Amino acid sequence: MNVLLLGGGGREHALAWRLSQSPLCSSLFIAPGNAGTVEFGTNLSVSPKDFPALKEIVIQKDISLVICGPEEPLVLGVQDFFAKEEALSHVRFIGPSAEAAQLEGSKAYAKEFMAEFDIPTAGYRSFSAATLAEGLAYLETREPPIVLKADGLAAGKGVVILNDIGEAQAELREMLDGKFGDASSEVVVEDFLDGIEFSVFVLSDGKDFRVLPVAKDYKRIGVGDTGPNTGGMGSVSHPPFVDADMMAKVEQRVIKPTMEGIRKRNLDYKGFIFIGLISVDNEPYVIEYNCRMGDPETQSVMARLDTDLMQLCLEMADGALATATVEMDERQAATVVLVSGGYPGAYEKGKTITGLDEVAGSMVFHAGTKRNEAGEVVTNGGRVLAVTSYGETFEEALEQSYANAKKIQFEGVNYRGDIGFDL
Repeated sequence: MNVLLLGGGGREHALAWRLSQSPLCSSLFIAPGNAGTVEFGTNLSVSPKDFPALKEIVIQKDISLVICGPEEPLVLGVQDFFAKEEALSHVRFIGPSAEAAQLEGSKAYAKEFMAEFDIPTAGYRSFSAATLAEGLAYLETREPPIVLKADGLAAGKGVVILNDIGEAQAELREMLDGKFGDASSEVVVEDFLDGIEFSVFVLSDGKDFRVLPVAKDYKRIGVGDTGPNTGGMGSVSHPPFVDADMMAKVEQRVIKPTMEGIRKRNLDYKGFIFIGLISVDNEPYVIEYNCRMGDPETQSVMARLDTDLMQLCLEMADGALATATVEMDERQAATVVLVSGGYPGAYEKGKTITGLDEVAGSMVFHAGTKRNEAGEVVTNGGRVLAVTSYGETFEEALEQSYANAKKIQFEGVNYRGDIGFDL
C-alpha cells in the first residue's frame, strides 16, 4: 500500500521512521519532508496546503492512505477536500475534518466544547477588539499570574503568562491589535493553574479510542522553564508522576467525555488527538487540545510505540479501533531539541551541520533541515534536530541524548541542558 505523509518537521520524520517499518507500507512519500525523511521514503516538494497538488500526487502515485502531520492543513479543510473529491473517495485519510480541527484551531471553540461535556479545565472568558474595554475591566478582577491565549493557530507561541495586571492589559491590547495576526483577533483569558504538565495522545476512529505512550514536553527556551515559548525544546516518555491512578482519572474525566462530545456533535474525527493536561494536586485539567501529534513528543512516543503504526492508522480509518491493541516498549525515551541561534526570535538559515555521522546509540530526527547544492545538510528552520534515546530510566535516556547532542555542531546551535529537571 502506498502512503502519503503530509508535513516536513521532526514529528513527520519520527512518523516516517515508524511507518517505513511496516510490512503494509509499500512506498512512502513525504510532502515536503526534510533532509532526514529521505532515508525512509521519497520527498515531494509540495505544500500540504496545496490541495489540488496533493490530489495530483495521490492519483499519480496510487496512494491508498494519507496521514496529515501538521495542524494548519487540517484547520484549512484538507480532510474535507479529500472527502468531497470523487477521484479521492477510495483514499483513507488520517486527520479530522475542519470543524473537528477547531478543537485546536480555536481556543474559544475548545473551551466551549469542554464546558458542554463537563471536561475539567481552567476558568476563562474570551474577548475581541469590540469587547476590549470589557476585557481590560475583567483583568482588573483577576489574581495574577494571568494567562492570555491567542484564539487561533500561532505556531505554539500564542500563549503569554504574566504576573502583573497592567502588563496583562497591555498584552491584551497588543494581541487584539494583531500581534499574532488573525490568530489573536480573539483572545482567551484563562485562570492560571499551578501544577505539572503532561501530554496524552489518543487514537480516535470517531467512536472508539486507544491511548499511545504518555509524554511530557518542555516549551520554554530557557533553563528552568524561563523565557518565551517555543514549539518545544525536548520531551520525556514516560513522565514518572503520571501513574495508573492519574491515567484512570484522565480516561474517565477527559478522554471518554471528549469521545462522547465527538459523537454527539457528529464530528468526523479519524486521527490523533493530543490532550495537553496539567496535574493540579493530583487532579487532571485540560490545558488544550491539538488535532495531531505533538512535536517533540512524537519523537519520544514513537520510540516507545511497539505496535505497527500503519496497522493502527488503517484501524483508525476503518472505524476498527475497538479490536486494536497498542503495545509499548518498557524502556524510557528522552528527546533533546537543537535549535538555531536566536530562536524563537529571528534566526539565520543555511548553517552547515556537522557531527551527524558521529552519533551512536541515539536516533536523530530532522526538523528544520535541507541539503544545499553541495549536498551538505544545513539548517532550514528554528528547531533543527531532535536527538532521541532509550534508557532504563528517563535520566539514563537523557544522558545518552545529551552525549550525542554535544557531537552535533552548527553555527549558533542551542539546546536546553535541563530537560526533565522537574521530574
